[in-house]
Amino acid sequence: MDSFCEQILAFCQQATGAVGRQLLTDFGQAQADEKADGSLVTTSDRWADQTLRERILKEFPDHGVLSEEVEHIFPDTEWCWIIDPIDGTTNFTRGIPLWGISLGLLYRGTPVFGYVAIPPARQTFHGFLPGDSGLDWSEGAFCNGQPMHTSQAVPGKNQLFSLCARSTAVLAEPFPCKIRMLGVATYNLLTVAAGPSLGAVEATPKIWDIAAVWAIAQAAGASWIALDDQPPFPLTVGRDYGHQPYPTLVSAQADWVETFRPLVQRVVP
Repeated sequence: MDSFCEQILAFCQQATGAVGRQLLTDFGQAQADEKADGSLVTTSDRWADQTLRERILKEFPDHGVLSEEVEHIFPDTEWCWIIDPIDGTTNFTRGIPLWGISLGLLYRGTPVFGYVAIPPARQTFHGFLPGDSGLDWSEGAFCNGQPMHTSQAVPGKNQLFSLCARSTAVLAEPFPCKIRMLGVATYNLLTVAAGPSLGAVEATPKIWDIAAVWAIAQAAGASWIALDDQPPFPLTVGRDYGHQPYPTLVSAQADWVETFRPLVQRVVP
């Protein structure tokens, strides 16, 4: 593995491990406030956001940082981290043991590495996706350090498809798979990357919801479909990404995109 790849992976393991241990002590006890967009935020979110930003700037002083709770302007840096300190804050505050910490690393505006830790489940996911960046990295996706790949199964009533809370309108029509709703955007899409689900849809994810998983899911073999036909990456220097939604379909296989897309297209805002 490239030495820089080893460095960023080790950093994410250590940083999310330390932050995750503290968050587990706060889990189910944090009081939440409602933000302008209707989502919840706690002192734990703000603490985790600040802690991760400080760790990144200490380890990688020439990297930029964009985060859910503080900085929404994409910086003029070659490398930039995008942070979601607690994905699934509602679950976190209600004592539901499914929430995560997400870190995506962008090179020239496009994710090339993603790392998601799910502390209550003791799961970690990461992926390298050099794409056409010119980076001499090996592509691959992993769960708890073991290689992972999307499912080869055919859609059917014993296969799963995952929705978000804002995409339940798809149930107005018969659906070819069993439906699940998990309440965590990253984990929702990661179920496709890791194999349990054949597809997943998120109606209004923000950039911090998708940056890490964009790399992981595609490195695992998934197809990523922007339902508004607007590719999310590369990001633009100086643009505010605080309110931009990215309606997304992720399919385990390219062959099933045209099966799922007509059923979920209505979720586009």
